[in-house]
Amino acid sequence: RHRKRFYFFKQPQSDIFDPLLIESKTPATVVLMLSSPENEVLAKACDALYKYASKGDENKVTLLGLGALEHLYKLLSHEDPLVRRNAIMVFGIMASNNDVKKLLRELDVTNSLISQLVPEEDVVIHEFATLCLAHMAVEYTTKVKIFEQGGLEPLIRLLSSPDPDVKKNSVECIYHLVQDFQNRAAVRELNVIPPLLQLLESVYPRIQLLALQTLEVISKDRETRILLGENKGLDCLLKILENDEFSDLHIETLAVLGNCLEDVDTLQQIQLTGGLKKLLSFLEVSTVPDIQKNAAKAITKAAYDSEIRKIFHWEEVEKFLLSLLDSNSDEVKVAASQAISAMCENLDSKCVLGLQGIPQLVHLLSSNNEEVKEAVVTALTNLTTASPRNASAVAEAEGIKPLMNTLNAQRDGAISNAIAVLTNLSLQEPSRVRIQSHGIMSALVGPLRSTNSQVQSRAAFAVAAFGCDADARTELRNVGGLGPLVELLHSKNEEVRRNACWAVMVCGSDELTAIELCRLGALDILEEINLSRKRKNKFSEAALEKLLDNNLPQKYSQMGYLSSSNIITNGFYDCGQVSCSKQIPLFRKMYFFFYVRKGKGKKEEEKPKEVIQVRPTVQEEINLGNSLWVPPVDLTLMDYINDVSKTILPLTTTREQVVALAQFVADKMGGTVEREQLHNFCWELDMSAIEFELKSNIVPIGKIKRGTFYHRALLFKVLADRIGIGCSLVRGKYNRAWNEVKLVEYSPKGLLLPPQEYVVELMFEPGCLLKQGTAKADRYKRI
Repeated sequence: RHRKRFYFFKQPQSDIFDPLLIESKTPATVVLMLSSPENEVLAKACDALYKYASKGDENKVTLLGLGALEHLYKLLSHEDPLVRRNAIMVFGIMASNNDVKKLLRELDVTNSLISQLVPEEDVVIHEFATLCLAHMAVEYTTKVKIFEQGGLEPLIRLLSSPDPDVKKNSVECIYHLVQDFQNRAAVRELNVIPPLLQLLESVYPRIQLLALQTLEVISKDRETRILLGENKGLDCLLKILENDEFSDLHIETLAVLGNCLEDVDTLQQIQLTGGLKKLLSFLEVSTVPDIQKNAAKAITKAAYDSEIRKIFHWEEVEKFLLSLLDSNSDEVKVAASQAISAMCENLDSKCVLGLQGIPQLVHLLSSNNEEVKEAVVTALTNLTTASPRNASAVAEAEGIKPLMNTLNAQRDGAISNAIAVLTNLSLQEPSRVRIQSHGIMSALVGPLRSTNSQVQSRAAFAVAAFGCDADARTELRNVGGLGPLVELLHSKNEEVRRNACWAVMVCGSDELTAIELCRLGALDILEEINLSRKRKNKFSEAALEKLLDNNLPQKYSQMGYLSSSNIITNGFYDCGQVSCSKQIPLFRKMYFFFYVRKGKGKKEEEKPKEVIQVRPTVQEEINLGNSLWVPPVDLTLMDYINDVSKTILPLTTTREQVVALAQFVADKMGGTVEREQLHNFCWELDMSAIEFELKSNIVPIGKIKRGTFYHRALLFKVLADRIGIGCSLVRGKYNRAWNEVKLVEYSPKGLLLPPQEYVVELMFEPGCLLKQGTAKADRYKRI
């Protein structure tokens, strides 16, 4: 590597040698000369090092390794102005190197540099001291030191220096410093706005740019925006936009104005002076993508304030935003879509944007850019939420198919918002039918398995929205969507868990789906959720109730209770009480009933043997061991239903019907039993005989001729449901069960009284109605 030669000359003096020419071929020799006691040697050594360091980073690193900075640091406070100036010049030029900056921080040079910024100091010292500080101010700890050591005041003062380099370095240093909020407040108090605005008139673009960048940072604070308006700063900024010669400054100028738009008072000031119209006019004709993008972003930030949204609407900002959707720049399309989303909070803007913008947005759903797709579908979400008109507009613009395609997007935000739009559209019957024809439930299986909580939540919500249709529930069941839905019940996210419960509740309206949900463990999970005060919600409680209401064997086995609204249908069975929501064990005694209701007419009633056997609607096949068993038709039960329909249904009052039905049930189940002889009523032997005859522990209820409490109560509930008598079925302990009915009473004056609840006696005094809460009713429920 070429080695620079350093030359030094000493002036002759009377008491020393004649001038001596010193030639140095290495920088190490010059570094050694920094220890010289002679000012002239020090000055020239510093000057030589400055020139050497100016040639590149390698030379700066070389000087760093030779320990030059430690020697130079001592010279910062040297009494000779030339030595001090040249030493600071070396610091200024070397501070651009990161390793040098690290050592400068260790040497704590900021205080010494700040002390050089006094007005009486040489302008060159000002230039290189501010240059060094500008390089160092990038790092946070240096920002703190400059603030604590009082460096802001002299730096702001130097913004008015006659030297352009001093101005440039000072404003650059301030730009770095105000990245910290503490310094932003401090420079505002030191009245930084006027000198910064003055720099906008500089003939040097670099100084103008740095001034604008600094204004952009400090104008994020509302107090600064107020000062900017008071100092006519907004006018200065608008003049820059109106001047084509300053086109290279337009982006930064818009960034400052964008901050000003976030403040209602400042925005109103701009509007009243006609500045907002000028700004929008400038933006509408601009074809610079960065300007368009930054303008849309500024509108997005400002539009979160309701008053600002009103002002934007008055100035027809929607027209500008919609024009940006036609840009060739994807970044501009994204920014415009985000601004549209923000403006949708204003109902008038939402109407305008929906009417004019939905076709454009739907078209952009087919973009190959994933970010564009996400921003566009988010805008559609906001446009269609609580807006039937906009939802219809999306469907009319043929938006359903691209929305369905967006469910396969790569970004979670796009997927979740596509689901949200489709859900909004589902509130209208024609749109819901069209969406279902595209296989929405199949398309939701993937999002249900997503790891993103927002996608999970909206997918579950969509299942709840579309699950009101029986075909949609069948589709979800057939494509395996119930499994991932049940898994979402485990979610730790409250919204996901709530929406999953909602979806389960809706899907539970379908008997087959309810049974499948139970098989997948939904009951266990819902019971666990409802035991927790923090995790349970109204939907979890409703979902559990709905599943049990559509799986009555499970409900009765688990809860021991069927309400009057729980109508027992074909295929019901009772396997006894089980704990929690365990699956019903098939090896326990079960009392089935199966029947076929044929057409009306005496001929058919007289030929019960000709009844065609059909399978039950709930469980078509029951797997016992390795064999398939098809349950038989309970012809005796069919006869019971026919009999009560003929003899009891025509009775005029509900009370008469209840009494007659109780006596009918008791008669078919072994008659009246004396309370004292209950222990001799050996129904167990008859049951064992039936099981032996059937070679099964599954017993049709019509086969039972000697039944105890729970046999009679079950038969009463079955027959009562057939002829429209509202009654509940309650399981007690020790083979006890009973029915409860509500009967309306009339007062002596003929006034209708509130219904009273009664327990129906079926064993000791069949047909006796025991008023709920009385000792006699309580005794009937106990042994």
